Amino acid sequence: MTNDPNWKLPSVPAFSLTSPDFTNGGELPLWVRGAAAGGEDRSPELHWEGAPAGTKSYVLTVFDPDAPSGSGFWHWTLIDIPGDVTSLPAGAGTDDSLLPAGAARRRNEYGTDVFIGAAPPAGTGPHRYTYTLSALDVPTLEVASDVTPAIVGLRLRPHIIGRAQLIGLTQTATDGTPEPLTTGS
Repeated sequence: MTNDPNWKLPSVPAFSLTSPDFTNGGELPLWVRGAAAGGEDRSPELHWEGAPAGTKSYVLTVFDPDAPSGSGFWHWTLIDIPGDVTSLPAGAGTDDSLLPAGAARRRNEYGTDVFIGAAPPAGTGPHRYTYTLSALDVPTLEVASDVTPAIVGLRLRPHIIGRAQLIGLTQTATDGTPEPLTTGS
């Protein structure tokens, strides 16, 4: 059974999340990979539209449900994105000057608060990097600066009124180098 990152999440209206850097279900650019995995640890540019009326803020997460950890791998958590914001520039995951006023990073799996690029272990096949933008009915999510992404998810749950998702794929060859996806993967 394939790990579904939406399993047991509340059903809410969908809206659109896109990137000029990759298509939904398409291959991530090399620079979105981790620095140790042949990339630059740079977050992609993101745009959204169609969020439900009453949206006061957003939470963005990046999650790899295919990480062979038994629990997936959280690459980035960004909370308190103001409700009138409709995009993030490339590189916002590591450059505070690119974040909208009020937005705040929270922990990733390494315990830091920056974007960690994709780095699927060698030979584990294609991994899905799920960018999820949750629209909330509150202007801020009251969580401590050191909470885990799972706690952020639990705290946003009663406030979520919409969800947008964008999935990028990448894989690593058995020799540890980035491996292009083949048609039909």
